[in-house]
Amino acid sequence: MRVPKVLGLLALACFSAGSLHPRNHETHDYYAIHLKPDIPPQEVASALGLCYEGKLGELPDHHTFSTPRTQGHRAEDKLQDLRRRRLKRDISEASILDGILWSQKQKTKPRMEKRSVLPPPPIRQGPPADDKAAPAPGVPVVTVPVADADAVAERANVARELSIEDPIFNEQWHLFNTMQLGHDINVTGVWQQGITGEGATAVMVDDGIDMYSEDLKDNYFAKGSYDFNDNNPEPKPRLADDRHGTRCAGEIAAVKNGVCGVGVAYNARIGGLRILSKIITDEDEAHAMNYAFQDNQIYSCSWGPPDDGRSMDAPGLLIRKAMVNAVQNGRQGKGNIYVFAAGNGRGSGDNCNFDGYTNSIYTITVGGIDRKGKQTYYSEHCSAQLVVTYSSGSGDAIHTTDVGVNQCYSNHGGTSAAAPLGAGIFALALSARPELTWRDLQHILVLTGVPINEDEDWDTTYIGRKFSHAYGYGKLDAYAVVEMAKSIDLLKPQAWYKSPWLHVNHTIPQGTDGLLSTFEVTEDQLKTANLESVEHVTVTMNIQHTRRGDLSVELRSPTGVVSHLSVTRKLDDANAGYVDWTFMSVAHWGESGIGKWSVVVKDTNVNEHNGTFTDWRLTLWGECTDPTDQPLFPMPTEHDDDDHTVISASPTLVSVKPGPAETATELPALPTDHQDRPIKPKPTTPQQTATAATSGSALPDSPPEEDETDTHFLPHYFPTFGVSKRTQIWIYGALAIIVLFCTGLGVYFYIQRRKRRRSEREDYEFEMIEDEDAMLSGNGAASGRKKGRRAGELYDAFAGESDEEQLLSESEKNEEEYRDDGPAVGEAGRGRSQSREVEK
Repeated sequence: MRVPKVLGLLALACFSAGSLHPRNHETHDYYAIHLKPDIPPQEVASALGLCYEGKLGELPDHHTFSTPRTQGHRAEDKLQDLRRRRLKRDISEASILDGILWSQKQKTKPRMEKRSVLPPPPIRQGPPADDKAAPAPGVPVVTVPVADADAVAERANVARELSIEDPIFNEQWHLFNTMQLGHDINVTGVWQQGITGEGATAVMVDDGIDMYSEDLKDNYFAKGSYDFNDNNPEPKPRLADDRHGTRCAGEIAAVKNGVCGVGVAYNARIGGLRILSKIITDEDEAHAMNYAFQDNQIYSCSWGPPDDGRSMDAPGLLIRKAMVNAVQNGRQGKGNIYVFAAGNGRGSGDNCNFDGYTNSIYTITVGGIDRKGKQTYYSEHCSAQLVVTYSSGSGDAIHTTDVGVNQCYSNHGGTSAAAPLGAGIFALALSARPELTWRDLQHILVLTGVPINEDEDWDTTYIGRKFSHAYGYGKLDAYAVVEMAKSIDLLKPQAWYKSPWLHVNHTIPQGTDGLLSTFEVTEDQLKTANLESVEHVTVTMNIQHTRRGDLSVELRSPTGVVSHLSVTRKLDDANAGYVDWTFMSVAHWGESGIGKWSVVVKDTNVNEHNGTFTDWRLTLWGECTDPTDQPLFPMPTEHDDDDHTVISASPTLVSVKPGPAETATELPALPTDHQDRPIKPKPTTPQQTATAATSGSALPDSPPEEDETDTHFLPHYFPTFGVSKRTQIWIYGALAIIVLFCTGLGVYFYIQRRKRRRSEREDYEFEMIEDEDAMLSGNGAASGRKKGRRAGELYDAFAGESDEEQLLSESEKNEEEYRDDGPAVGEAGRGRSQSREVEK
C-alpha cells in the first residue's frame, strides 16, 4: 500500500536524525515493534506516522519508533485496528502493516530497588568475654576475635608474592579472612596460578560506575558501557546516590594498583550500564540487558522489585526476549551470564520466588552470608537460589571502591554486595575456560557449592548434593569453581518438556491440610522431548484467592525431593492469587524426570479468605539426549500460556501418602474452563493422569472407570461445565427439576390469568348490552364499544362461554362503576361484587 507523500517526508526527516534523539518520556511516546524480516521499518514508520528510532538493541527484527504525545493516538488507533482484524482473521486488505508481528506501546515503570542495606554499627574492639568491665556508653560494641597469627603471615606472603600493596587489602576479609578461618571466597590460590580475570568482561547494570576512579579506570571497558538514563556514552554517576554501581564494580575488578583494595578478578574488564537513576521502559531495559552482548560476558544485577514481602513482579515480554536472546546468541552462542542478588526481604517474610528476575532459569541467584558464615537477617530464601557468598553482618561489611578519584568504602552490604563477588568468581572461571556456556557455569556451581551450617534445614538431592532454601547448594568457593571449570565436560544443548495444562478447579482447604495435584511423566514423553536429565524445573500456575499471602506451594519430585515454591507472606494482602505465575527450582538438578510430580497447595490461615486452585503446568529443562536433533527454545511470546491442552480424568478419590507435617487425599484433576483462555480437550494416554487432593474423612468407593477420552454425559453439543459425568448428571438433573418447577408455575399462573380474563370479559359484555341504545344512535363512543363487543365475540369463539352468568342490579352496577379507578381495577371490583351477590 502506498503511503501519503507527506507522511513519507516526515518519516525521512525522523530517520535522518532519529538516532540522535535522547529518550524523553515526558514529551514522546515510544513503540516497540517486531516486524517480519523483509519489512522495511521506514515504510512502517510512514504508514503509522511515527519516527523510526532504530533497532531495538540486539533483538532480531525488533525496532523502536517514537511520536510526540500529542500525536500518539493516531498510531495506536491503527495498531489496535490491526489487532482487531487479526482476531477476526480479516486479512483481505493488504497493507504494509500486515508485516507487524507484535507491537507494544512503552510505559514508564518505577525504578528498580538497589539491594544494599544500611551499614552495620561501627566496630570497636570489645573486652574479652571473661572481662566484666562495662563498655563506654553510647557506642555499640562488637567483640572481634583476635586474628590468627599464622593466617596473618600467610596473607602477607600472598600479598608479597602477588605484589599487592593496596591499603585496604588487609581489611578485605572476604578475600582472605584471618579471624574466622575458612570464611572467605578462597581466591588467593587461583591468583597464584596466574588466573586473575584476563580476557573476561563483566558489566554492572546499575546506577553507573565512576570510570575516572583510579581504582577502576585501567580496567574500564568503554565499548560495553552506556548511560540509558541520560543517553550518554559514559555511565558516570550523576546523582548524589549514584554510588551503588561503583562499589559493586570495585568488588569485581578493582585494579591492583595501591589505591584502595583489589577486585576478585582484578585484571578483568569492567563496564557500566546505567538504568537505575531515572524511570525507564521495558524497551530501555531490554536494550541494556543485551548491550554489546558479544563482548560483555557477565551482567551483574544487584537490584530488583521491592523486597517488601508483598510485591510480585516479573520482567516484561521484551526483557524476557532479551534474556533468551542473550543465552542463545550472546558470547558467540555460548550465552551471557546473568547474576542477580537474591533480595533483602527476609525480615519482611519475602521469598525470591516472587521475583521474576531471580526465579528465571537464565539467572544465577546469589544470597548473602556474613563473615562468620551465618545466615544474614536480610537474605531471602527460595528454591531458585543457587549459591550464597559473603556480605555485611556480624559487625562488618564489604570493603571496596567508592565514587571519587581515590575513594574507598568500608560499609557495602546486602545481597547487593554478594552478587558482584559471585560475578568476580565467574569472571575467573571464564578466564580459565572461555568456552563455558551459561548452563555449564550453573552446573559447576551445583557441584562445587560448599554446605555451611549443616545443622540447619538441608536436604540431600538425587545426585547426592546438599541443598537448602536458605543457602542453595552452599557458599561459593572460587578455587573449587575454577578447578572444575578447567576440566568439566561441557553440557549438551538444552532440551525441555512441557506437560499439558492440568485443570484442578478445586477449593483449597484451610488449615494444615493441602490440595494436591499429580502428573506422571513417562520415559516415552521425555524421549520424544529429547530430554536426558533435569536441570531446572518450573511450575506455572493459576490460583484464585482473596488474600495471596495465605498461600504456600510445594513441588515434590518422583525421587521425593521437595521444593518450597512459595511461602506464606504475612504482609501480602493482595486480592489476586497467582495469575500465570512461574515458580522455579534448582533443587532437582540431575534427576531423570520420569515419574510422578506433585504440587501441594496450602491455605494455612483459617480466616474469611479463601480460594481455588485453578490449574498448573510443569516444565522440565535440562540436557538433551541427541545434540544433533535439538533446536533452540522459541523466543517468548505473549501467548505462551494460552495453549491449554488439557488432561481428562475421572473424579476418583484415592488416598495418598502425606508428606512431612501434612495430610492430603487425592482427587483426579478435572478439566475446567479457564476464565481467560479457551480449552480444547484432547484424547489422553493412560499415563496422563492428574490428581487434586483435599483432606477429608471417609471417602466413597471409587466409581467404575469411565472413558477418559470422553467426558460428556449428554451429546457433545451440551456443555460439560468442566466436570465429570457423575457431576454432570447432578447438574442436568437439577436443571431438569428447575425447568419442571418453572413450567408448572407457568401453567398455574396461566390458568389463573385465564380465569381473571374470563371474569373481566363477562363484565365487559354486560356493559355492552346495557349500552346498546347509545350504540345504535351512532355515538362515537358507542361505536367504539361495538367494536369492542365484536372483539369479545371473536375471543368467545375460541375461548367458549361460561356456563354461569352473574347479573348485577342497576344500583350495584352504578356503585361499582363509581368506584372504578381504571379499567382493570373497576372490572376486578365488579368481579368481586358478583361473587358477593352469588353468596347472598
